Amino acid sequence: MPEIPVVPALWRFPAHPASVARARHAVAEVLPRQLHAELGLITSELVTNAVRYGAGADDLVELVLWPADGHYWLAVSDPGDGKPVLDHRPPPDAESGRGLLLVDALAAAWGVVQRPYRGKSVVAGLALPA
Repeated sequence: MPEIPVVPALWRFPAHPASVARARHAVAEVLPRQLHAELGLITSELVTNAVRYGAGADDLVELVLWPADGHYWLAVSDPGDGKPVLDHRPPPDAESGRGLLLVDALAAAWGVVQRPYRGKSVVAGLALPA
């Protein structure tokens, strides 16, 4: 008989700035302690981008977290059509624009996957500690 795979954790939050902290805490509750800081930061940055740029006031932001292939994978989905762009040179006085730089520095891999009907998912993987 095949082994049943781990069921991914799933959350949906209102597209509101207060959801960033709620999402970070929800993810931290199911992670091994040694991954809290890095995956917490990735969660914060991706949910912030989804709330600011990908979702309207009445929309939801969806998070899925699952372990696979020696990584924890996080997908943050929103209904927006825009694709996040990694800006390697935000102005020094900019108060935003560095979120994807942080994700890029921390994640083993990340990318954008269009959803079949509406929106996109930004997926990032963080390697499990040895």
